[in-house]
Amino acid sequence: MKHKLIEKEIKYEGFQLCPHWIYKNFKIQGDSIVAFCGECDVKLDEMVDIEDVINNEPIYSKNMLSFITEQFNVNLVEGVFRQRLLICIIKEALEKRGIKLERSGDDLYVEGKKLTVSIATKSLTSILIHTGININSEGAPIRACGLENDLGIKDIPGLALEIMENYANELEDIVLASTKVRGV
Repeated sequence: MKHKLIEKEIKYEGFQLCPHWIYKNFKIQGDSIVAFCGECDVKLDEMVDIEDVINNEPIYSKNMLSFITEQFNVNLVEGVFRQRLLICIIKEALEKRGIKLERSGDDLYVEGKKLTVSIATKSLTSILIHTGININSEGAPIRACGLENDLGIKDIPGLALEIMENYANELEDIVLASTKVRGV
């Protein structure tokens, strides 16, 4: 899996969670994951999570570290497994930095405050996952916390690279592990 840290700021508005967005914008073809920082403002008409639409819960963050991944030849259930794997890798990376977290499904919390948003969906050609980690929690519509202003984490690019590399390596290792067993 290819990965890239995008250095320019990008406002995540939800429309980016579409087939070939990574390929069209960054010329990375195939299974890939990118990370970028910027404001997150997803209105209800761009929401993929129907539960959030029903509950009238748009997403906002003044500054968020966003990951978008597109993976091909994967069904939706496996895509959700991969989404949960990404969340677990994020949790491990933050725990290594001394942060105590709780995971509930595809969400991470610190002392009851929401740190992440995440969704997995299927397009006609691929699985798409967006996971965002608040950098700054000010102005969030719910009880939230942020990497910088609440948790004191300053090296956001280093964290993003570590998460993407660990995610890509874990997926590669899973595939490799499936090739070393004999069928029964």
